Amino acid sequence: MSCDLDIAKCFDFATELVLQAGKILKSGEDEQIIYKKNKEDFVTNYDQQIEKLFIDGLAKEFPDHRIIAEETVFTMQKMPELTDAPTWFLDPIDGTINFMHSLPYFCISIALMVRKEFVLGIIYNPSNSEFYSAIKGKGAFLNGKPIHVSNITDLKQAMIGSDVSIIKYVKKDKDIYTAKLIALIEATQTIRCIGSAALSMAYLARGIIDVLHADGVLKPWDIAAGTLLIREAGGTVIDSKGGIYDIMKANITAAANESLTREIFKINIDTDLKRKEKDSKNLTQGNK
Repeated sequence: MSCDLDIAKCFDFATELVLQAGKILKSGEDEQIIYKKNKEDFVTNYDQQIEKLFIDGLAKEFPDHRIIAEETVFTMQKMPELTDAPTWFLDPIDGTINFMHSLPYFCISIALMVRKEFVLGIIYNPSNSEFYSAIKGKGAFLNGKPIHVSNITDLKQAMIGSDVSIIKYVKKDKDIYTAKLIALIEATQTIRCIGSAALSMAYLARGIIDVLHADGVLKPWDIAAGTLLIREAGGTVIDSKGGIYDIMKANITAAANESLTREIFKINIDTDLKRKEKDSKNLTQGNK
């Protein structure tokens, strides 16, 4: 971590921008809808307006910092390489479809990484003024009050956060993803589809839900702030495929504790093994 970087200053400046953006979103009635590549992926003029607010503000205040932001990456059609330089991850509206339907589960999510370590994260839902924040080593907070993950250790008693509609965006091995999701539903108490990965992670940090799982369907800006928030709230965040957790790959399993993450990981492995056994059996029968 850079000794020259004033994290408190970065946090205060990010907070100021987030609250400004929140006011813009609160005024977001009758917004114009602009389609991206297809009618499954949306962006409103508010996404673009808020992203510009952040990019202009951060570039002026911290000219040496890099920014990885959802709409900019879409325009560039290329994900920037992560370096050791101070890098902001921004999702101007996480839960855009909720926002479009006036469903009050959307948020602004921003995080700062220095030397590939998260140092601050903010998730703000302007519809109910819930302001989640974390600074590395200082804990996680909701509106200034400390929050902590739940004490659930038995997966059968756990509530899992996962968006089942994501299945239609999975381009490869959709049947495996579906099988894993079904296995998770059967193994847990219940599942909730909030429609915002960032808010789901905030709820995990707060102790409302106990597990969040996604294999490669999310983007870095979806989970950046939530990663630090959960860890500072006492939870665990790991790579869902068993490798080293890499924010740029976004294979994520997050849970209130290691016991739950181990159970989720075992379900993933077992589902993969069953699929391989099935494929092998089908291949053998096909060769007869």
